[in-house]
Amino acid sequence: MSVDRYRRLCGSVSALTYHFVFCPKFRRKVLVGTVAERLQVLLTERAGDLGCELLALEVMPDHVHMFVTSLPVHAPQHIVNQLKGYSSRVLRAEFPELRRRLPSLWSRSYYVGSAGAVSAETIQNYIEQQKRS
Repeated sequence: MSVDRYRRLCGSVSALTYHFVFCPKFRRKVLVGTVAERLQVLLTERAGDLGCELLALEVMPDHVHMFVTSLPVHAPQHIVNQLKGYSSRVLRAEFPELRRRLPSLWSRSYYVGSAGAVSAETIQNYIEQQKRS
């Protein structure tokens, strides 16, 4: 998926990318077959609804990796909670076996890491150079 490096809103330009990883409750290997296929569709749809662009998505049997760009109007915590909540609700309605096997689909925890085009050192050097200009 190709993406413009910068996202523009009225009054702001941003380049926010996040890597999310989250797991089913008790790290159960339930994300297989039609469940995994449906999950990919749901996550793609919901990310779009939130104004995020999905750059990469990998559904493993016991965890999910997502790489998304986001506008600065949503905190990473809001994004991942929306993705997990929506996908859990729909998957548990469509696949009753998930309701029987798990008290809730997703564990409460998740990983988020930000990815940038430049390192912290580059930004620090740029700011320091501004003083000398």
